[in-house]
Amino acid sequence: MLFRTAFYCICSTKVFNVRKTRTMNIKDAIEQRVSIRNFTEESVPRSVVSELVRRAGLAPSVNNYQPWKFIAIHNKELLNQMATVVSKKIKSLPANQSIAAKNVKSQVEWFATFFQEAPAVVALTMEDYESVLEKGVALSHKDINEARNHPDIQSAGAAIQNMLLSAVDLGYGACWMSAPLMAKEALEQLLPMEENYRLVAFVALGKPARQLTPKPKKNLEEILSFID
Repeated sequence: MLFRTAFYCICSTKVFNVRKTRTMNIKDAIEQRVSIRNFTEESVPRSVVSELVRRAGLAPSVNNYQPWKFIAIHNKELLNQMATVVSKKIKSLPANQSIAAKNVKSQVEWFATFFQEAPAVVALTMEDYESVLEKGVALSHKDINEARNHPDIQSAGAAIQNMLLSAVDLGYGACWMSAPLMAKEALEQLLPMEENYRLVAFVALGKPARQLTPKPKKNLEEILSFID
């Protein structure tokens, strides 16, 4: 099967630095990973973004279909345009009658648009995979995908996790973002989307503005059970 990962870069400059690839113990990368939403102004070289996407493309995917293509965005004007359409969409959402409604929408707006301050943003786009079952059963792709609990989205999660852990390994910070997808259609109009591909998620990248401590996680006893 052909390797389906593709990578596009939308940049404001053609000058990039080349840095040596670091290596980190996978356990350390997992334990040190934290969502970074505030970045320094230091750029993320094209070579670093390329390595992150290369590793993302090594993730497992349904039927090894590798249904993803990545768009890397350095262009500040475009990032600002993207943030504007996301902000507009969130502001247009009907508020409920709660006292907190205004504050909630304002908070969500920030969490959905902070990517405009990131030195780089990677958009993950995907096409529908072809299920083997589709060749032998009278069910639609949509029905099969739902019955299998959306293995295409699970595949996207695996690719993004590779990218997040690799960012830690290479000395960068990253944040997996789904909130901007509330303005999915408008964003797809701004980006060079290939036919039959759809936006799935974004990853904001950059040097952390400050060091953060990973948030507490549930104890192993709370999340694991054995059946012997």
